[in-house]
Amino acid sequence: MKNFKSLGLFSSKGRIYAEPYNKFRTPFQRDRDRIIHSASFRRLKHKTQVFVNTEGDHYRTRITHSIEVAQIARTMAKYLNVNEELAETLSLAHDLGHTPFGHAGEDALNECMDLHGGFDHNLQTLRIVMFLENKYINFNGLNLTIETLDGLLKHNGPIEDIDHLNNLIGLKYLKNKIHYDKYPSLESQIAAISDDIAYNNHDIQDGLNAKLLDFNELLEINFFKNIYKKYKKKIRPENKQKLVYQIIRDSINLMVQDIINTTINNIKKNKIKSINNIYNADKSLVNFSNNFIDTIDEIRSFLRINMYNNEIVLKKNENGKKIIKNLFEKISKKPKKYLNKDQLKFDKYRAISDYISGMTDRYAINLHKILK
Repeated sequence: MKNFKSLGLFSSKGRIYAEPYNKFRTPFQRDRDRIIHSASFRRLKHKTQVFVNTEGDHYRTRITHSIEVAQIARTMAKYLNVNEELAETLSLAHDLGHTPFGHAGEDALNECMDLHGGFDHNLQTLRIVMFLENKYINFNGLNLTIETLDGLLKHNGPIEDIDHLNNLIGLKYLKNKIHYDKYPSLESQIAAISDDIAYNNHDIQDGLNAKLLDFNELLEINFFKNIYKKYKKKIRPENKQKLVYQIIRDSINLMVQDIINTTINNIKKNKIKSINNIYNADKSLVNFSNNFIDTIDEIRSFLRINMYNNEIVLKKNENGKKIIKNLFEKISKKPKKYLNKDQLKFDKYRAISDYISGMTDRYAINLHKILK
């Protein structure tokens, strides 16, 4: 893979605000360190992945999910000879903008903000790293590299709704350094697909542990059934937990291998020779093979029907939505009680949205109890 070395981003275009070069760390190491040391990253340990954080110590939270995404991304980035540090940084940061109570909380906050520009967790991540994390003297935010900002902004590909971006971020703050209609780097594409691998597999594992998913129903998916056949005679039935671990490990390995092989083929097929070829491509280059896409769709459908739409999960999601809406209503009436003048001077409702989205599950639950 050495011939693909030039396709990685190993030097940076710089930052929005110029900073001196650090001889001990690359720009992307510094980005990663700034994410890890941020308050927003620490709060992810008390934010829902699927199960509310207060339900148990062994279910994944946003922080464990982000670390697992980073591990998968580094594996692929290393093999493909692109920038591991950038792929890791994007993986660790990609969920910073999530609300309490997962996607249910995001839906509720988006409804609350319907008349005030809406809410989007991907763009909220940009708001956090550009404006809300304040620990430096010379600028607001973390002043991450242009490459990291580009990768976070384009987590789902090129930006189509520029007006929405302008309303939530403000194009002037990006200083014409981002090409919105182009595809992101391979590192960004790797981080995005690693996110898919992590939640598809680990949500299954958490669902089985919570007894929301039935092991025998999982084996109706041929992909998992074929993995199971390799181990069913080696692991005793009473040690099913170890069998689940093995199936998930093999599943992740097979997905990673498929993506690596497909990406190599895509690079060759599309005659990708430079970074600019990646930016100007007409599709993402880091993908599953056509044969594997059907399997991924089957896994997503299984999770949606059997877990995300499970009555217990839906009930907890509805409770989370009620908490978010109640907090928004109460805080909107007396915003000065919770937010300072600097936070409120531009847009009261956006400031309230920033405040609520930054809460952990348990903080939101406790504040809701106080305000009821």
